Amino acid sequence: MVTAATERTSRFSKERSLVLWFDEVGIVDVPIVGGKNASLGEMIRQLTKQGVRVPGGFATTAYAYRHFIQAVGLEKQLRELFADLDIEDVQNLQEQGKKARSLILKTPFPRELQEAIASYYHQMCEIYGYDTDVAVRSSATAEDLPDASFAGQQETYLNINGIKDVLEACHKCFASIFTARAISYRHAKNFDHFNVALSVGVQKMVRSDLASSGVMFSIDTETGFKNAALITAAYGLGENIVQGAVNPDEYLVFKPTLKEGFRPIIDKRVGSKEFKLVCDVGGCRITKNERVTLSEQQKFAINDDEILQLAKWACLIEDHYSEVHGKYTPMDIEWAKDGITDELFIVQARPETVQSQKGKNVLRSYHLKLGTGDRGLATGDKSSQLPIPLVRGRAVGEMIGQGKARVILDVQKIELFQPGEVLVTDKTDPDWEPIMKKASAIITNKGGRTCHAAIIAREMGIPAIVGCGNGTDILRTGQEVTVSCAEGEEGRVYSGLLPYEVREVALENLPRTRTKIMMNVGNPEEAFSFSGIPNDGVGLARLEFIIANHIKAHPLALINYDKLEDEEAKAKIAEMTVTYEDKPQYFVDKLAQGVARLAAAFYPNPVIVRMSDFKSNEYANLLGGKQFEPEEENPMIGWRGASRYYDEKYREGFALECQALKRVRDEMGLTNVIPMIPFCRTPDEGRKVLAEIAKHGLERGKNGLQIYVMCELPSNVIMAEEFAEVFDGFSIGSNDLTQLTLGLDRDSALVAHIFDERNEAVKRMVKMAIETAKKTNRKIGICGQAPSDYPEFAKFLVELGIDSMSLNPDSVLKTLLMVAKVEGV
Repeated sequence: MVTAATERTSRFSKERSLVLWFDEVGIVDVPIVGGKNASLGEMIRQLTKQGVRVPGGFATTAYAYRHFIQAVGLEKQLRELFADLDIEDVQNLQEQGKKARSLILKTPFPRELQEAIASYYHQMCEIYGYDTDVAVRSSATAEDLPDASFAGQQETYLNINGIKDVLEACHKCFASIFTARAISYRHAKNFDHFNVALSVGVQKMVRSDLASSGVMFSIDTETGFKNAALITAAYGLGENIVQGAVNPDEYLVFKPTLKEGFRPIIDKRVGSKEFKLVCDVGGCRITKNERVTLSEQQKFAINDDEILQLAKWACLIEDHYSEVHGKYTPMDIEWAKDGITDELFIVQARPETVQSQKGKNVLRSYHLKLGTGDRGLATGDKSSQLPIPLVRGRAVGEMIGQGKARVILDVQKIELFQPGEVLVTDKTDPDWEPIMKKASAIITNKGGRTCHAAIIAREMGIPAIVGCGNGTDILRTGQEVTVSCAEGEEGRVYSGLLPYEVREVALENLPRTRTKIMMNVGNPEEAFSFSGIPNDGVGLARLEFIIANHIKAHPLALINYDKLEDEEAKAKIAEMTVTYEDKPQYFVDKLAQGVARLAAAFYPNPVIVRMSDFKSNEYANLLGGKQFEPEEENPMIGWRGASRYYDEKYREGFALECQALKRVRDEMGLTNVIPMIPFCRTPDEGRKVLAEIAKHGLERGKNGLQIYVMCELPSNVIMAEEFAEVFDGFSIGSNDLTQLTLGLDRDSALVAHIFDERNEAVKRMVKMAIETAKKTNRKIGICGQAPSDYPEFAKFLVELGIDSMSLNPDSVLKTLLMVAKVEGV
């Protein structure tokens, strides 16, 4: 029986130990073995029984570090050295840090510390084999706290074997507590240099140099969306990803349905992964970068089963630490795959320290001022109204920064950097941190969303664009630039200082209305951000955006790839689908991922997905499309929507859409997706479409499947009762309903002045549709532009008792408050 007295004795024993096994420590022992080692011990003790694999090992203690620097008089010398420290003077900071490290490295370890480390390493060798290879990692006592990560501030040494080299690596770790970056970071976080001690973890090496490794977060790093785990992966040792030396693969997994047993990989992006860091033959401590073959670069570094296994572990780790801390605790985790055993391992885990610290009561968003009204932004494609970007890459931080560019390729020249400039470099590591905090934005050629530059930019609250490839070639020192990370996951660098604004909206005490307030969202990359706006789901998610921007090829061109006549289009398709022998599967995968991301962002609220509604001329503009599309005099009222789906000339293309939605609902568990059929002219046509959908396993009424229809034609209104027998709900498309009621082409400038949804004829049609839907007990909403543009039209809809309004995201809050006023909430 363990008594309180026994626990106190045990605690005292730990505090006076020089070395401890990982399984002797836990999360409460951060003051003894530092954050990293305490976390490793916690996982070994608590999570290995749930299947999480963590390599074993041991840790030197904070007592061992303090014993070392005090026993030989080092602390007095170090305090004298730091009396002249000027943290703002980069040169002084580097010089004082170098002197401090030199002092430590010139001072031998006390004999008892050497013997303790040697004893524990020899015991590891008895378990794992002669001269066991290990990773030697620094672990500071102020590290991996909920509000300060200290990640990467001290050194890590890989591929170490033999006691001589283990001792040398431990010594170097002790010295690395005084790197310039660590000194600067402690100063920024108000930690006393001599209150922080260093523990060293000696961990069985995972031979990921023969396989792959990466970083994962149990939260979306950019938006703070809690329900997605982000995993990055590259070949070889993990340092390349952490330091941003390669652009890794990225995978997103939806946690709620993963826990229910589904396979919800909602996004997969292949990274270039040009190099892999490997252990060199014939020498311990030696690693080298090898070039990865093009065929390997084009493959994903891990398979779907491994992605899902890692995501499950991320959930287990997050849930455990949330329980330990008594509050939701998202996690930052490093993993590695052993190329000898093919096993996955967790090698580090720490609390995420950026999104988890943000206040949730204010929604802050950045917007470039484009000089157009809201109506011009309705499509969600803002890029056409902006200058052509100079550089593109992965966006980090949903912000905008600007200033004069400063291109620096050598860390030895960071003293040239001036506060407020935009740092442009190949990649960063912790040695760059003294100037990164002074930057208005950061641009790197290499790296992914979990690289060093990305992590530090988030922590310091500045935008960054990573993995752009050619930033240092395109941009010039002194050039004024605007760095925009506010347009989705692609970050863009524009020439000049473009005007922008920051909007803040208080989210406290917002009213709940009878009328559901939904959103029109087309771009999956913006879905996580938009989900933070109070909403009841998505009333219109257009497949056209995903097809045009992510797939880019006509579905029939993929199905008939070998018969394509347009050689240029065929070459582009070949390049895009290089990893796909089955070209149509590319369409299914990309569409499923786009829809899944939208559905996951708003889960469990409904996400109404409108099946493709390109007109024939728009389809023709897709790669390979001209070969399969007719030339119509008036495509606006021609072969579009429902009429295509069951037609022999297109039904194979529609089948791919159905396969994608089935995967989202059945394999990923996102049953909140409601398909909606556009431009359905007659109830009989509706029945034909439902029969076509059912052929692909999407049968109305099964697995909770509802199917809606657009109410955008006069026939939809006049025969609403008959349509109600075929479909489960209606969504009014006010744009098409207006043009077809008034008999005008909404794209014609000659009659544009007549186009107005507030016209009495249009309002009567809307009123008839709502009344019939109520009579037939069918849901009815509106997804057209009118309520976003005209508050009086929104008021009119509320008074008629419409079930929901789907609005442009920037109109949601003002319309919500107006609706609440009308309803008397």
